[in-house]
Amino acid sequence: MTDTEDRVVVPASTNGHHEAAGFGPAAIVAGDPRYDSMVRGTNHRFVASPDFVCVVTSTEQVLEVVGAAVADGRRITVRSGGHGFEDFATADSGVLLDMSEMTKVYFDQQRLAFAIEPGATLGHVYRTLFKGWNVTIPAGEGVEVGVGGHFAGGGFGPLSRRLGAVVDYVYAVEVVVVGEDGTARVVVATREPDDPNRDLWWAHTGGGGGNFGIATRYWVRSPGASSTDPAELLPKAPAQWRSAVVGWSWDSITEAGFKRMMRNVGAWFERNSDPGSPHANHSAFFYASHRSGGILSIGAMIDEDIEGAGELLEEYFTAIGAGVGAEPVFRHETVRPWLYFAAYPGHGDQGTPDNRRIKIKAAYLRKGYTESQIDTIWRHLGSDGTNGAGLILIAYGGAVNTVAPEETATAQRDSILKAAFISWWADEAEDETIIGQLQALYRDVYAETGGVPVPNEYNDGSYINYPDADLADPALNTSGVPWSTLYYKDNYPRLQRIKKRYDPNNVFRHRLSIELPD
Repeated sequence: MTDTEDRVVVPASTNGHHEAAGFGPAAIVAGDPRYDSMVRGTNHRFVASPDFVCVVTSTEQVLEVVGAAVADGRRITVRSGGHGFEDFATADSGVLLDMSEMTKVYFDQQRLAFAIEPGATLGHVYRTLFKGWNVTIPAGEGVEVGVGGHFAGGGFGPLSRRLGAVVDYVYAVEVVVVGEDGTARVVVATREPDDPNRDLWWAHTGGGGGNFGIATRYWVRSPGASSTDPAELLPKAPAQWRSAVVGWSWDSITEAGFKRMMRNVGAWFERNSDPGSPHANHSAFFYASHRSGGILSIGAMIDEDIEGAGELLEEYFTAIGAGVGAEPVFRHETVRPWLYFAAYPGHGDQGTPDNRRIKIKAAYLRKGYTESQIDTIWRHLGSDGTNGAGLILIAYGGAVNTVAPEETATAQRDSILKAAFISWWADEAEDETIIGQLQALYRDVYAETGGVPVPNEYNDGSYINYPDADLADPALNTSGVPWSTLYYKDNYPRLQRIKKRYDPNNVFRHRLSIELPD
């Protein structure tokens, strides 16, 4: 060890040995050849400079490190998969707790639920559940995304319209919390009505990561499931997965054609997002880059075993393309084994290893965009020149909307689409320009509600797993509605009370963390 490493206090394991991963807690300080590799996640806009990065491989190690950090007065930040869209894990001091090596996925016979550690990537989860038991969960497409933050923030994915949000399957969570006296302890909270810690479980069903403590394990099981057979405790995985994308050249799209397509998208989802709709069985999206990006596209995905799967997708494509006045330049459609889609490396990830500067802004839509909003989107994306902004409208609703807003911390339960306003680029010198273009698009689309998607007949706030610190900036959010309402709506006061109970000293915090109540 170097002299610097000797000064980092990381206690030995309390039980005298380490678990199967075979190492940890491993403290990596500046000057260590590993340090530069450990201080950035997927989003290269943010580079941390903690006193040290601590890689942990067990709950016991997390407990030790958190206890030592609190005793030393060190700031604690935490990272699982590293796919943060803001700087929540990039503190300039303290300890960055890296959970990425906590990756176990297994069936817990005692709880009759599947245990998943927070560093497990979604691809690993899909592979393990499928290979072991032929089951799955309705989580996201990004196979390298870590479970830790994805679950806590109310994750969703291509199966969610059919099966619900992933939080609807979370049965329990294990969390390292810090009491008022500074003592770290481990709490297991379940959804059982008589669990004295049930509120802590509830907070992890959409309350967002980095707020209440450090989740070290989740347990998942279908709501209402009571079998002792693991293969009956989660939804069956698809055997074959149909996926199709249709693209138009931006050069062929007129203003009238673009606006017609956007109207088609809104109208189709308004008609086809009820839980009983045949089209709730599939996911879909609409993607518009700026016209300098070349291609405008739509896509859809479905379990091939759904009756009429191909016809359902064809109905979607026909409806969205109706009256656009241009022919697609390509259509790509495949039917492949489930794991080819769900767990292939690189699937669902944005950018490339050298093109990883990312900014995202989000919104829930209760209805399609209005005429004035469509005019605004055209003005930004259909203009000449170049623009780094893009807009993705992602299918939502269906089974997600069968759960009441207060049953989980995920409050948005009657939306039909999620909007992601997104840019990714490579050159740091372009940050100000590209972020400014994206901010202008979002601000103008929501100009009638103060530059943000204030809940009303058309909007339902924003999505905490696509965090956007701009919502807390009064220069960019002039609505008078706080960021906390945009993310959590009426659930926020309850989240504050839970924060007070389990993190009274605000040990776990970032720019959009739950605030302690007055």
